[in-house]
Amino acid sequence: MALSLRWLLQSACHVLGSPNNGTIEDGGLNGTSNSKNIMHPLTVSFQMPLHYPRYTKADYEKMEEWKLDLLLTQYGLTYSGTLDEKRAFAMGAFLWPNQY
Repeated sequence: MALSLRWLLQSACHVLGSPNNGTIEDGGLNGTSNSKNIMHPLTVSFQMPLHYPRYTKADYEKMEEWKLDLLLTQYGLTYSGTLDEKRAFAMGAFLWPNQY
């Protein structure tokens, strides 16, 4: 199992273009401990929230702009436009088609 996990991590690093030439600084997954800890920049800048937003169409229609901006930022989305355009974008991103 540890071998398959190591292979998966190496494959992911290769796809993401890891700066450490295809090797993994795994901090002990293979029985060794490395003092050097290299992280890919994407792992530091964004972490997906645990829960999908549970707002209704009516919630989005009355949501304040700062709250919309915060919600979009939490999910790694940016949108510049009017308040109505941001609301429409958020509804398109987070509501199922049958909720419109």
